[in-house]
Amino acid sequence: MTTILSIQSSVAYGHVGNSAATFPLMRLGVEVWPVLTVHFSNNTSYPSKRGPLLAPSDVAEVVTGIDELGVLAQVDAVLTGYQGAPEMGAEILRIVALVKERNPKAVWCCDPVMGDVGRGMYVLPGIPEFMRDHVVPAADILTPNHYELDYLTGRETHTVADVLGAADALRAQGPGTVLVTSVVAEGADPDTVMMIAVGEQGAWSVTTPLLERSFTGSGDLTASVFLASLLEDESLETAVGRTAAVVYSVLEKTTELGRRELALVPAQDELIAPSHTFEVRRLR
Repeated sequence: MTTILSIQSSVAYGHVGNSAATFPLMRLGVEVWPVLTVHFSNNTSYPSKRGPLLAPSDVAEVVTGIDELGVLAQVDAVLTGYQGAPEMGAEILRIVALVKERNPKAVWCCDPVMGDVGRGMYVLPGIPEFMRDHVVPAADILTPNHYELDYLTGRETHTVADVLGAADALRAQGPGTVLVTSVVAEGADPDTVMMIAVGEQGAWSVTTPLLERSFTGSGDLTASVFLASLLEDESLETAVGRTAAVVYSVLEKTTELGRRELALVPAQDELIAPSHTFEVRRLR
């Protein structure tokens, strides 16, 4: 059975971070060991929140306890998202190295959560630079959105060719696979949005309708489904197609129900058999 060590934020109410990744991964048949970097009452898009930002030493203690059980070698992948502070990022790097020491075949999938179009950077100072300078070279799979891709590469990407060039620049630094989400490209239908996956096998894009609202946790859901698909030995083409279908179907269901938070429980069947499928187009 596939096992993922998921080191992310957590909320009591709603679905972001581990609260958006753990249930979908389990529903997909993956064993998940969640480790929390924060434990908030709710996500930060609300007017207020409460709860602790956990110290890196707390996270280290949890992982040390797992290691003392002698089971870290069972981990096939580490999944990370919002890291809280550069000090937490440094601890995550140490944990990833430990997991790979225990299982050299393990991979690290990082969603480099930093910001988005229209919101700018919404993480603490120092996190974007840490992501760019330390996380990118160490990650095996990276899932930035279009805004984050531009920051990480120091580029302004407008066309599909621009995005491919930026993804190649990231891959040259370390990650073998890059999935770029929320891509809005010049010349594309303005009522659509794209995912572009680039790896050793080639590059593919999937275009889905644009839902006229914002979602929290959709990036966490995307990274988890994409990683699970790759760990099932699916091709990059199949993985990006499956991810786009699942994520769009869940977001559509969330919209239909009028939910602010991802409707993961009502939409759980979409994780297994999404209502929509989309053409996967080979770019090269």
